[in-house]
Amino acid sequence: MKTEIELIMRDGATEERAGAANLAPQSDDDVMDAYSRAVITAAEKVSPSVVYIEVEQRVSNRRPNIRRMPQERRGSGSGFIFTPDGFILTNSHVVHGVKKIEVTLADGHKHQADLIGDDQDTDLAVIRINAPNLMPAQLGEAHRIRVGQLVIAIGNPYGFQYSVTAGVVSALGRSLRAQSGRLMDAVIQTDAALNPGNSGGPLVNSRGEVIGVNTAMILPAQGICFATSIDTAKFVASRLIRDGKVSRSYIGLAGQNVPLPRRIVRYYDLAVESGIFVISFETDSPARKGGLREGDIIIGFDDRPITGIDDLHKLLTEERIGRTSSLMVIRGAEKVTIEVTPQESESRDN
Repeated sequence: MKTEIELIMRDGATEERAGAANLAPQSDDDVMDAYSRAVITAAEKVSPSVVYIEVEQRVSNRRPNIRRMPQERRGSGSGFIFTPDGFILTNSHVVHGVKKIEVTLADGHKHQADLIGDDQDTDLAVIRINAPNLMPAQLGEAHRIRVGQLVIAIGNPYGFQYSVTAGVVSALGRSLRAQSGRLMDAVIQTDAALNPGNSGGPLVNSRGEVIGVNTAMILPAQGICFATSIDTAKFVASRLIRDGKVSRSYIGLAGQNVPLPRRIVRYYDLAVESGIFVISFETDSPARKGGLREGDIIIGFDDRPITGIDDLHKLLTEERIGRTSSLMVIRGAEKVTIEVTPQESESRDN
């Protein structure tokens, strides 16, 4: 009898140990295999859509006492096909002002491309090729992105075509200064390695959906790279295809951010403690016509507080073109409201 009880206990222990073995955590090899499979699957899905872009730009010799002869400067970057009829997204700084664009597809075939339009304020551009059997990338949605999720960057750094790097989303909602001087919002920060030549390539999630357009890295820092949100890219691309440009409004002034005197803030019970000090105006600018003066400090635009130039940039949208708006300014010790009518501009400061 005692022997039977011991056998039952031993059998029970054996079953318990077997169950524990089934619940044991996966080995490092298993986890790495899953990670590798995710990267491989995403890369294989998107790589046929990624293109290598080579450009030629004519520049003049500006050295003194030397006859100015036109010279050609070559550059390269990345991009990805996003429609079956040959529209390609890339960075504005890759194709802006160039005279020739050549695109190499994943299968090695080369095609001449036409510039449809570029927007320096978001560093995005659309080019187009005429080629059969193109495979467009699948575009994702920015609101589904989470900090810490796996992302893969595909591009052509230093001409090494179709290079794949992987990392995670480091942060969301970053702001980055474009070459035009405007602030780009909703930028994705990632530690997926980017190098010169990656510009314009896709940043994709583990499902192979494009969630951003790789645009910049911080040098000499390591692991701090940025991509324009796919939602921004969708909007800009639609405008470039429709109009060849992204329209924005401007009021034609140059200014700088300055703090407001504390007594002025307290006296008028202002919601801001800084504003835009007006330095100068463009000829016949809307701001000058509206009565704005040099030395005025702008603190509001259509009942929206203005703390600096970036706030004003965000409000000068296409919808405000030709629509009279009110500017609240501090003039000396007085608070004054003037009316301006923003005009259309593609690339101006304010």
